[in-house]
Amino acid sequence: MPIEGFANDGNMVQDLAEFNLDQEIANALQTAPTQGHSAKVLFKKSDLRILLISMQKGSVLKEHHADGTISVQVIKGSVRFTVQGQAHDLRLHNLLTLGASIKHEVEALEDAAILLTIAWPSAEKLESLPHRGYGK
Repeated sequence: MPIEGFANDGNMVQDLAEFNLDQEIANALQTAPTQGHSAKVLFKKSDLRILLISMQKGSVLKEHHADGTISVQVIKGSVRFTVQGQAHDLRLHNLLTLGASIKHEVEALEDAAILLTIAWPSAEKLESLPHRGYGK
């Protein structure tokens, strides 16, 4: 059964959505992450994903990649974003962008929250990517 406002595939059916990020962060902090971090999909359409990721100090999102171009905006605390061996320490209100399929790692330097935006590729583009196993 779909959740109100969402289609069976998890995509939002509305064309307009509004979020109070302070409240979303507060809600995330109330549910203690089991692995030091948690993620909540705030918005999902076929071409765009927006996630709120909360991280406890010292937690690490081990090396991974996104199938689309991403932006990472720090909205609480600070994180170390490492890509191709180069570390970028991102503080409150810093924004970083990264091209599709580039491996990276994220470490919380203190309790942190980041807003991750993914420009999701088309189904045809996803199928053409050399790596598979997730992403649809």
